[in-house]
Amino acid sequence: MNFSRTLTVSLLVSGLVGLTSCKEKAVAQTKAVAAAPQSVEVVPIERRDLVESLELIGTVAASESAQIRAEVAGLVRAIHFVEGQQVKQGALLIKIDDTELAAQVLQAEAALELAKSSFTRSEDLMRTNASTKAELERASAEYKTAQAQLAFLRSRLDKTEIRAPFDGTVGARTISPGDYVTSQSALTTVDDLSKLKIDFEVPEHYLRRVKTGTTFTVSTRGAESPDATKGEVYFVSISISRETRSSAVKGLLVNPPADLRPGMFASVSLILETRKNALAIPESAILNSTRGTQIVVVDGPKDAPVAKFVPVKLGLRTSGVVEIFTDESVEGKPVVAAGVGALALVPGMKLAPRPANAEMLGLATAAKPNAP
Repeated sequence: MNFSRTLTVSLLVSGLVGLTSCKEKAVAQTKAVAAAPQSVEVVPIERRDLVESLELIGTVAASESAQIRAEVAGLVRAIHFVEGQQVKQGALLIKIDDTELAAQVLQAEAALELAKSSFTRSEDLMRTNASTKAELERASAEYKTAQAQLAFLRSRLDKTEIRAPFDGTVGARTISPGDYVTSQSALTTVDDLSKLKIDFEVPEHYLRRVKTGTTFTVSTRGAESPDATKGEVYFVSISISRETRSSAVKGLLVNPPADLRPGMFASVSLILETRKNALAIPESAILNSTRGTQIVVVDGPKDAPVAKFVPVKLGLRTSGVVEIFTDESVEGKPVVAAGVGALALVPGMKLAPRPANAEMLGLATAAKPNAP
């Protein structure tokens, strides 16, 4: 009985000694870790021009596009263009047979001469009281009717020559000489490619920030030039689609490349806001905790840098970069830019800073402000 009690006491004493030893080792390791500088990646806090943009998909369109149709029915006598040809406004494209209309014009011209002579004679007789006022009015009406009939037939005769409505490029033709065409026949197209437009839709949440003059850039996968094409909004619809909750917007492209064609899909980067000379850091440098939003700045002498927690307020966010506001002077100081939420950092901790990859953090895409 005494032996069992003695054994139990010995085991308890041994356990307490073991626990004390483990605790001492943990404390020693913690002190060793605290004494060793924490390796961190840093970037300098600098001022940059930040641009907030909205990424959309648009469709490229010609500045002007017309589907050419005949205004009078008849046989196609001649085609005066080559598909893909550049034409000037008023250039003759298609000639429709005008034999019948030309004869009608000659007949109307003869009828006009007769009506004019009759009207002149009635005026002369009226002066000598040899004719009545009713006869003069009848002759005047016949003369005006003949004038109108001739003008009508000449207009129809002119329409047998189908001309380009503006400067542009002629598309594919759908007819050949000898075909009979009517006003419903689509003959070809003319597109003005000197300027290009792009149509896209903007969600209603962003519409208040889009207006005439808002700028954007356009890029396509198939473009030979890697540079984006600049553009400017010239139309914002006043209505919103119930299906998409978006509004139609149109923009005009400035100096579009030759390989950008009407009908192509394009990526539109709509610039919503530009913030000049903003104090900016990578989004990965932001630390959200119970104490609020903070950043960890490398402070202290160069040979013994330590961590300093600085409270900040956030502004514009774009492309992995965020604008910050703080009452403390932090411009130019290094900030812990990566892994700030995963590292066991505390105020005053010794740091071993090393430069971070700015391109990986998105800082390479944010432009520094131009020098004055």
